[in-house]
Amino acid sequence: MRSGVIAQKVGMTRVFTETGEHIPVTVLKLGNCQVVAHRTEEKNGYVALQLGSGSRKTVYLPKAERGQFAVAKVEPKRQVEEFRVSADAMIPVGAEILADHFVVGQFVDVTGTSVGKGFAGGMKRWNFGGLRATHGVSVSHRSIGSTGGRQDPGKTWKNKKMPGHMGVDRITTLNLRVVQLDVERGLILVEGAVPGSKGGWIRVRDAVKKPLPKEAPKPGKFKVAGGEAEASAQQEGA
Repeated sequence: MRSGVIAQKVGMTRVFTETGEHIPVTVLKLGNCQVVAHRTEEKNGYVALQLGSGSRKTVYLPKAERGQFAVAKVEPKRQVEEFRVSADAMIPVGAEILADHFVVGQFVDVTGTSVGKGFAGGMKRWNFGGLRATHGVSVSHRSIGSTGGRQDPGKTWKNKKMPGHMGVDRITTLNLRVVQLDVERGLILVEGAVPGSKGGWIRVRDAVKKPLPKEAPKPGKFKVAGGEAEASAQQEGA
């Protein structure tokens, strides 16, 4: 199991195929996505990579976090995430993961925070049908109706679908196809929409429900400090 990456949503556009068909894509940008720390079975009880992306001023960092980045010899990061990996898919601390960590045509799962929409009623938030448009219904057409009657006990149960705060939820969209890659600019173009607003942080990982392409580099495509892009010995020997 390979590591994912932390990307930033740039926006949506479209690309054209050789036959003239257009594909709507979301542009994701890798902002100097580096490995910050390792999580090992012996020390932490699980195996994972801690990645950081973006930049942050040191003056705003707590002293503890400042020390963690100093130990890794990595500049302070705006966003830090962990990705579970297998023991043979570890990447050195300080290495920068590149856009060709993925390959064109493979499927990925993306996770982001959805756009906040404020307070919403039951029809918008949960797709309720509303009340009848006539036969005695007045000024209550978009209400949700009864929430606790005609049942035993007659009360409103916890987690009942009701009006409330809509959006700002953690959403994962599965099986989005990688359409194009721009390694120099660190861009990944995936087909379809990605949850979140422009500038939001997105977790991108290999699709769980789709096979990983054979040409995908293992443990990944990365660049060490002062070196060229590298992949694992397994990929080089394949």
